[in-house]
Amino acid sequence: MKWLLIALIVIPGTIADVLNTMGMKRHGEVCDFRPRAILRLIASLARNPYVGAGVLAMAVSFFALMALLSIANLSFAVPATAFSYVLETALAKYILKEHIGWRRWTGASLVGCGVLLVSLGV
Repeated sequence: MKWLLIALIVIPGTIADVLNTMGMKRHGEVCDFRPRAILRLIASLARNPYVGAGVLAMAVSFFALMALLSIANLSFAVPATAFSYVLETALAKYILKEHIGWRRWTGASLVGCGVLLVSLGV
């Protein structure tokens, strides 16, 4: 059950980050932080399908995390869900077409190795 919940945290959380990135790139840079401009921004983002889907995916990830924390130690749950960094790096390269240098790949790989070490200690 722990690993199913971890998958329900990592996969929707990763998808949420990619969708929110796509939505914000579609929206453009936020430069005006006056109260009325923030309200317009919220209204605009509420109509953005990428951001809407990203928020729903984040909700799935959040509630799966709450369920995981009810049955697992925090010292296991949080490091195990860090695998999302590896997936996000790969999706940034292949879906968002971002340039990922060797240092970022190395960092993501080290995180993946850390997740493996945490999982062996269960």
